[in-house]
Amino acid sequence: MKTPNEMTIVEAARALRARALTVRELWDACAAAAHAKNPELRAFLEIFDADDAAITTAQKRIDAGDPSLLCGIPLALKDNILTEGKTASAGSKMLENYHATYDATVVKKLRNAGALFLGRTNMDEFAMGSSTEHSAFGAAKNPHDISRVPGGSSGGSAAAVAANLSIAALGSDTGGSVRQPAAHTGIVGLKPTYGAVSRSGLIAMGSSLDQIGPLTKSVEDAHLLYEAVRGIDPLDSTTIPDGLYPPRDVSQNVRIGVPRHLLHDGIDADILIAFNAALAALASAGHTLVDVELPTSAYALAAYYVIMPAEVSTNLARLDGIRYGHAARGETLLEDYVRSRTEGFGEEARRRVLLGTFVLSSGYIDAYYRKADAARAVLRREYGAAFAKADVIAFPTTPSPAFRFGEKSDPVSMYLEDIFTVTANLTGMPAISVPLQTVLRDGKQLPIGIHFTAPHQAEGVLFALGGAVEKVR
Repeated sequence: MKTPNEMTIVEAARALRARALTVRELWDACAAAAHAKNPELRAFLEIFDADDAAITTAQKRIDAGDPSLLCGIPLALKDNILTEGKTASAGSKMLENYHATYDATVVKKLRNAGALFLGRTNMDEFAMGSSTEHSAFGAAKNPHDISRVPGGSSGGSAAAVAANLSIAALGSDTGGSVRQPAAHTGIVGLKPTYGAVSRSGLIAMGSSLDQIGPLTKSVEDAHLLYEAVRGIDPLDSTTIPDGLYPPRDVSQNVRIGVPRHLLHDGIDADILIAFNAALAALASAGHTLVDVELPTSAYALAAYYVIMPAEVSTNLARLDGIRYGHAARGETLLEDYVRSRTEGFGEEARRRVLLGTFVLSSGYIDAYYRKADAARAVLRREYGAAFAKADVIAFPTTPSPAFRFGEKSDPVSMYLEDIFTVTANLTGMPAISVPLQTVLRDGKQLPIGIHFTAPHQAEGVLFALGGAVEKVR
């Protein structure tokens, strides 16, 4: 029998309404697990004290028949999502003393739904990384093998959910930062359509790429959490209304596009076997496999690692030790800037700021940034053409299972972790990672995931197909 902290959102909501469990008991079970396991996993940077008033209010709402399934559910929040009065460091020493003065829009929506907040989770500094090794406060660890990374940059949120420290969590996804750690820890991760979820109160990394998304124990939970946080927000002009894009039917027969020309070198053999087996099982269940061509996808990672650092350089310019962020003083104003940013930012953050400044410089913006942006436009058109004959595009979420700490010390090898996930951010389309079977590495069974990308605002197709994967795996 599951303990309360092991439940999904839906299971916990049912138990609360059946009077088999109280909100206090659910909170205490999650908090106890978090306090017990966090010293080893370092999933949380801070575990919040119980908010007795919020717990009491949630229980009264449930007792009165409140229909919100999130009422009384303890959730974790990535450390770059603002919660009023709480530290929001974005995993960086630059903001280690910053306390949020307001709630992010997603936090407001969840509060209104009656959700409770368990703590802020570990992450790569300013979401720059694929392993959570770049957190200024120590790396999070994978619950399936603590010698391995949980993925990143939302690795703390993924580890908290996978280890049953939290019922579910929110992360942010700029190039796969929700989906990749979901695959590495054996849970579900969704990157919504760009603009579906407000970014107000999310500390920006790449403004045209970032999107808040859920990390959950089931596709049903991901759907529930997505519905709770999505919607137009006057505080974020990039949010979009329902029906902006043509609707897609959620039918029994989903056409699954498979770009086989991209599934060759660089993918572990057992992951490719599991991926093909999952596709065969979906075909046996009545879905259709369709070959598609996405030639520009081979260059998507290169385009991403030009566009993203450019936006990083712009967004982090404000953190200079004068207006915002860690402040160190030298003998001149220039020394103030240099010392503040050198001490405040970690190595990976400095690398991306410098790269972004370079590709935006007057001598190189045409050669790099504008060409990458043109490639992004071509990629959007190619996906649009592919979606004329397919409802989703399928890939393995990652080319390999979770790797050991320090194994990808070369930055390029780390960047290749995002090879199958960055296209959804470049195109703005929604994508989901759903757990498959496990693969054996060094005597440990490690999770892997299957990844589906859908047209804009076609999250319903992703939830339907994700649910089908859960049935056949």
